[in-house]
Amino acid sequence: MAELIVALDVPSRAEAEARVKLLGDAVDFYKIGLELFTAEGPDVVKAVKGFGKKVFLDLKFHDIPNTAAQAVRSGGRLGVDLMTIHSVGGRRMIAAAAEAAAEFGESGPRILAVTVLTSLDQTDLADIGVPDRSPAEQVAALARFAVDNGAHGLVCSAFDVGGLSPTLPAGTLFVTPGVRPAGSAVGDQKRIATPAVAVAGGATHLVVGRPILAAQDPVAAARAIRAEMATA
Repeated sequence: MAELIVALDVPSRAEAEARVKLLGDAVDFYKIGLELFTAEGPDVVKAVKGFGKKVFLDLKFHDIPNTAAQAVRSGGRLGVDLMTIHSVGGRRMIAAAAEAAAEFGESGPRILAVTVLTSLDQTDLADIGVPDRSPAEQVAALARFAVDNGAHGLVCSAFDVGGLSPTLPAGTLFVTPGVRPAGSAVGDQKRIATPAVAVAGGATHLVVGRPILAAQDPVAAARAIRAEMATA
């Protein structure tokens, strides 16, 4: 069954801990991204793990192979479950990150490759020098490249998963941001889907932030999304 990951896009450890306590057993998996990690560092990862939760450390490494590998090792020592790298970092960087994760065995982090950010559309791709591919075509090319070089899964739009899953090895993880329950605000995402659509398409993990954290009743919002996921 697909797992719900709540994005802790908050500015402090104190607020992160308060959200984890509030959500309780309604949520088992949390994403820690650039804002929170830059503010609080590894201690916030330790704090969330201390609640018995899984952690998706979303820092999108893009560096020389040795630096990326050492960063993965640091995450492994923290007990991180998922980590992100940019697929455009090259085959040696992807392989180095995967090899570093393998040092921790089955309990080690799984490496997810970022293909095309869900905030980007066709115009944005042209702006960064990819004028001849649609977002879907760019995602497909980078996805195959990343998995062939050792990545355990991908971060991609829900609308890309259905086309990717038949072409990639069984067990490939598909982590889908840009998920919004029907009727919620889109925010800065351009390619979004409802939880049911994302899971039906093959997503293994859904990342949801504001629709839960900003809800009048966050616990009820989280449980409603999980219920919708279960019907897909």
